[in-house]
Amino acid sequence: MMYDIWCMVYEANFKKIIHHTSYIIYFLSLSSCGIYSFSGTTLSADIKSVTVVNFVMAASGGPSNLPLKFNENLKEYYQRNTNLKLLPSNGDMQLEGSISGYEVTPVAPTSQDQAALNRLTISVQVKFTNNKDETKNFDQTFSFFKDFPQAQNISQVESRLIPQIFDQIVQDIFNKSAGDW
Repeated sequence: MMYDIWCMVYEANFKKIIHHTSYIIYFLSLSSCGIYSFSGTTLSADIKSVTVVNFVMAASGGPSNLPLKFNENLKEYYQRNTNLKLLPSNGDMQLEGSISGYEVTPVAPTSQDQAALNRLTISVQVKFTNNKDETKNFDQTFSFFKDFPQAQNISQVESRLIPQIFDQIVQDIFNKSAGDW
């Protein structure tokens, strides 16, 4: 008798578990259709590839390998944060442009008419083309800066500051192109 009651309870619980599991599988399969989501961004399911055309140096100053470093950062970010295939040309999304600004300016003046800090500002002009949805296209300049002590010259700090500035600019470009922010 006790065995029969246990079997009925077990059978009822088993049916509930199967029922709930089937709902979970159903909703998970629905959520995987239509839109990809990566790092808080959304891409249409028909976007399969991205092309990063080599950015060029249009600014005076800065290291000669600046465009190369920027190109690699941008490509790596898309590869790391999406499942998009990186193509040399004709991607569903295309990014191209130039490093349009590289400036060191004094900031935070002191009483001796000298700057306590200098600021490195890098600007990147980006033309983004979404070949699947032209309403997402943009042509925009992205800029970011980092400050450094006046006692240091730019050659002492640029190897540390440039990657930090590029990281922020690349993230801003990614958010605008893939996140539609």
